[in-house]
Amino acid sequence: MGFFNKLRNELIDIIEWLDDSNNTMVHRFERYQNEIKNNAKLVVREGQVAVFINEGKLADVFTPGTYALSTQNLPILATLKGWKYGFNSPFKVEVYFVSTRQITDQKWGTKNTITLSDQRFGILEIRAFGTYVIRVKDAPVFIKEIVGTDGHFTTEEIAEQLRSLIVTRFTDAIAEAELPVEKYAANVNEISEYVHKIIKPEFVEYGIEVTKFLIENVSMPEEVKKEIFELSRLNVVDLDKLTKIKTAKALEKAAENESGTAGAGMGMGMGFAMANQMGQTFGNQQQQTQNQQKNEQQTPPPTPQTLVFHTVINGESAGPFTTAVLKQMITQNQFTRETLVWKEGMSNWVAALQIPEINALFGSVPPQIPPST
Repeated sequence: MGFFNKLRNELIDIIEWLDDSNNTMVHRFERYQNEIKNNAKLVVREGQVAVFINEGKLADVFTPGTYALSTQNLPILATLKGWKYGFNSPFKVEVYFVSTRQITDQKWGTKNTITLSDQRFGILEIRAFGTYVIRVKDAPVFIKEIVGTDGHFTTEEIAEQLRSLIVTRFTDAIAEAELPVEKYAANVNEISEYVHKIIKPEFVEYGIEVTKFLIENVSMPEEVKKEIFELSRLNVVDLDKLTKIKTAKALEKAAENESGTAGAGMGMGMGFAMANQMGQTFGNQQQQTQNQQKNEQQTPPPTPQTLVFHTVINGESAGPFTTAVLKQMITQNQFTRETLVWKEGMSNWVAALQIPEINALFGSVPPQIPPST
């Protein structure tokens, strides 16, 4: 009796899988010589599918529920084995439980930079990373294309392959989208949806469905970021004020690059010009603030504009300079009556002596001290 009891215990009465892991996608039900009793109980829980494989061929598939295994609910297996009138003896078959639940927090990211061509910033490189969610949609296809005979298949075994596929398709999608580079950070959701539509059919071929795809960040070189931030501020900054500040900084930098006495004079003159322009900028701003506070109905007359002239120094255009700066340059022999000058409204360059406002400056400057004998 002991021998027969042992034999009966080796034949399976209940087939089920209790999944206590977060990463198992496929589990093969292990039993003695793959033998299952007729009318054995099969329990398939929610989030699972049971796939029967007979001699390497896909047979019956069971969705969530409880089943008593017989020829009535094993039509494919019964056909493969040629049972016409039912069966009462144990049968051999492999049973794979496939998890169909959502597998969340799967990571993806670009190992190498993606090279793009932007109309304004030229050739640049970006990186991106994010997460995605998958689930097995077609268990037989998944076993056939991916799992094979693996008795315990986890997400780690397919993660690298899926990440490579995602990065490849993401790179293609970004190139085809042809978005300005500054739009990436502001349109992450839209880009995520666009890439999701592209990669979805690729996963279906493996029996997998990508239920969610997210881009968490798109990074780019720091110098490109700075330019994008500066461009974004142009919409809210007074362009006239910004131009004056930029001009003042450029003049100051140019003066620092000069050398010798001439450089000192130029630096001083440009400093005066910068101070003049900055003074006008902040003076106008202060006047506007006072007008708003007093709620005046009439605006004061505009302040007289300071005359500024461009000059030719060493064969190149320089300036603009105020008459105060030009007077300083005269004392340092950097500016003569023959020096060519131009101001807004003039059609051509002319000698300084032809401009009354400038010619008067030479008379107010003392001549050079003659050398001692």
